[in-house]
Amino acid sequence: MSQEKNFRVAVKGFIVNNGKLFVMKRAKDDVQSPNIWEIPGGRLDPGEDPIIGLQREVREETGLYIKVIRPMTVRHFTRKDGQVITMLVFLCKPIGGFLQIREEHSDSKWMDLENYKEELNEFFHKEAEVFKNFKPKKRFCGFRKR
Repeated sequence: MSQEKNFRVAVKGFIVNNGKLFVMKRAKDDVQSPNIWEIPGGRLDPGEDPIIGLQREVREETGLYIKVIRPMTVRHFTRKDGQVITMLVFLCKPIGGFLQIREEHSDSKWMDLENYKEELNEFFHKEAEVFKNFKPKKRFCGFRKR
């Protein structure tokens, strides 16, 4: 595989509504990371805009429409199949749609952010910590800092 084909950009949506994070459980037969609770998203098509790609990925995986609020983190890793990924994670809020999950996931739910360490895959704990330290100027998605 050429180096260019071995590198991809991925996007993930940290979707928050009323203090809860939307998470999905990967199917038990998933090759990369079976049975983990993660946030929705995926790899971009070559040349695809990250915001438009994230909205597409979330809509395809969940049926939800989202508003992308701001970037949160940039992560770099190599998948089990050797593909090198640069992943952009964005803070988002749902703005519509009807929840439906595809076959690559077995379940989904709105998780209380206070309990993220108990269920959310450890890989995404960094984003949960970034969100906890996020100080919005006004009320955001039903979440208010005290």
